[in-house]
Amino acid sequence: MLLAPLTIVMLLVFVYPLITTAWTSIHPAGYSLEAYAELTHSTLFLKTLTTTFEISISGTLVSLLLGFPVAMHLAVQPPRRRTGYLILVMLPFWTSILVKSFALTVVFGNQGLVNQLLGFVSGGAINLPMMYNRVGVIIGMINFLLPFMVLSILGSLLSQDPVLVRAAETMGAGPLRIFRRIILPLSMPGVVAGILINMTLSIGMYITPALLGGRQDMMVANLVDFYTRQTLDWTAASATAMVLLAISGCLVALLGRIRGAQGLSGAAA
Repeated sequence: MLLAPLTIVMLLVFVYPLITTAWTSIHPAGYSLEAYAELTHSTLFLKTLTTTFEISISGTLVSLLLGFPVAMHLAVQPPRRRTGYLILVMLPFWTSILVKSFALTVVFGNQGLVNQLLGFVSGGAINLPMMYNRVGVIIGMINFLLPFMVLSILGSLLSQDPVLVRAAETMGAGPLRIFRRIILPLSMPGVVAGILINMTLSIGMYITPALLGGRQDMMVANLVDFYTRQTLDWTAASATAMVLLAISGCLVALLGRIRGAQGLSGAAA
């Protein structure tokens, strides 16, 4: 009974719209999968889907390259200092992604703070186009995705037995070999989990590519908006949304399996 109000709210604001979207995608004027068949032959949809994966993979890889050193630094800190650093890592969660995207236009725009500084240093010779293109989209995505990557990797690093590193040092192993043979392999569950979380979140991005991207950087969520507001093709929009939901669902299922396997291995240890 205590869960009944929450269940009713979820049925009304999540399950019912989802069922309506699925029904619209297969029932424009009678039961048909024509909308899905058209998507497989749509140049716009295929190009947008390719762009979505390219941007998502790029943002995830950059987040991994930036997040792993941060997670390693946090893992070796004393608990009290680590808490303060974690607050800084999670600061982006305290601000709306819409506000952060607008703020990035002020920082990285053609007349933004970064280009003004570069222009002052170079005498106006340098002006980097960092907004309204793919670079701007990836910068905006990293700002949102990086904490998820850091926290996922940090969990794996903190679960490692420090005795392993000390034993390797005793045996004469250097820092690079310790990282390559001990730290990196043991942190792979967190790395893979962070990659899947970032991919799941980035594939459904709407605000960031809409505000910071160019015409060539439309993602699947933006395509749904295009179908609903520009062409008023609700059937195509519903089919596109269901494809996006299926892709995200597969990634979430993979994440669940990895988390489950990680929990079982931890319990066995």
